[in-house]
Amino acid sequence: MDFVDKIVIVTGASSGIGKSCAMDFARHSAKLVLVGRNVNNLKETKDECERISGIEALTVTADITKEDDIDLIINNTIEHYGKIDVLVNNAGRLLMAGIRDSITNYDKISAVNVRGTYILTQRALPHLIETKGNIVNVSSVLSTTALPTLTAYCMTKAALDMLTKCAALELAEKGVRVNSVNPGPVATELFLRAGLDEEANRQAYASMGMAMPLQKITSCDDVAKLVVFLASDYASSITGATHLVDCGLHLGKPVF
Repeated sequence: MDFVDKIVIVTGASSGIGKSCAMDFARHSAKLVLVGRNVNNLKETKDECERISGIEALTVTADITKEDDIDLIINNTIEHYGKIDVLVNNAGRLLMAGIRDSITNYDKISAVNVRGTYILTQRALPHLIETKGNIVNVSSVLSTTALPTLTAYCMTKAALDMLTKCAALELAEKGVRVNSVNPGPVATELFLRAGLDEEANRQAYASMGMAMPLQKITSCDDVAKLVVFLASDYASSITGATHLVDCGLHLGKPVF
């Protein structure tokens, strides 16, 4: 779990799971590249990581739906650090949309969850091959569990799982590992950004927590610890694998 002199890019680092990942990598002495769209929140993450590790972090304000911004992420990282060891594809988008809703919902979600992630991965690959680094994608339990009110989101996360597996198989001979972490519901601002108000968001998480076999909601720290483990040498024999961290949601509740 030692990331001394390791360069780690974390997208969506300005809040939620991405911020928790950045902070946990900081605890293990990583040199961080923090990517996000919200300048103020990104600075808060940077300050917190530097307080933890005492190591200066690089921030890149970028939107991964824009190819010029993706180039900016890679170019700034290489100019500043000279290499890339780990890419954490955490940036994601969720909208409440089923099959009867406008296709524009799918287009907006896919632009981040699939296309942007795909292109950023491509741009980072030459550098990851050089360092024999690795990639951790943040997917979702909804890649395999159907939820009609989030059809478009489920589709994109299923695609991300397949990107994980295909890339892992293609890159194994280069010494590059690719894995994914698939959280269940996590208490972040994701549903607020999808359109729920504060009270509806609170009730939704309370209801989901009661529905979980473990009777609780997964925390951002739970996800971050698994991401950091998969990026570490402790996971050197793990690739192409999806790892659920969902309080047992995928199991359902057996009826006797």
